[in-house]
Amino acid sequence: MTLDKILLQLAGGMWVSIQIFFVTLVFSLPLGLLVSFGRMSKNPVIRAIVKFYISVMRGTPLMLQLMVVYFGPYYLFGLKVGNGYRLMAAFIGFIINYAAYFAEIYRSGIQSMPVGQYEASKLLGYSRGQTFFRIIFPQVVKRILPSVTNEVITLVKDTSLAFTISVLEMFAVAKALASSQTSLVPFVAAGLFYYVFNLIVAVGMEHLEHRLNYYQ
Repeated sequence: MTLDKILLQLAGGMWVSIQIFFVTLVFSLPLGLLVSFGRMSKNPVIRAIVKFYISVMRGTPLMLQLMVVYFGPYYLFGLKVGNGYRLMAAFIGFIINYAAYFAEIYRSGIQSMPVGQYEASKLLGYSRGQTFFRIIFPQVVKRILPSVTNEVITLVKDTSLAFTISVLEMFAVAKALASSQTSLVPFVAAGLFYYVFNLIVAVGMEHLEHRLNYYQ
């Protein structure tokens, strides 16, 4: 197989990896914020449930979680799932895993804010919602951005774990090509793809951080 054909097939796998990356971010970031609210809830039952969820997601391998999400419907409920469910299972697994990590990052940022800001905004007549989204949250975003950046960069590499449930992302394609061609070229090419993707993400997050620092 020529190098052009290898790169073309890897590009198809890269497209799947990019889908996993962006879908995970789009849904896990807002979900993580909601989970952080539950983690800080005054209701002990909600707080305990959310704490347990975060503990499980952070304390078990993402690979195992993906397998549970994919095989769970059949083993638990006897539901047969088709090949089309593989990518959906990857989306679900990545979203619930990263939401737990983002929730702890949000929580640390929110709890680091001085109590005086809440009191001052109350005196100015702001509601709790207005106080959080207009005053507290913009400052929280600035504080947690370095930690979020680390998780986002990790996500780029973690997309390769989708191969455990036979999702044809880039690593799975590279592995299949390397086996069929008895060559390391697909792995080297995949490594370059990951490196460039990671570099683009890192530069984008750095630019976002600079923009936030400029406006604030």
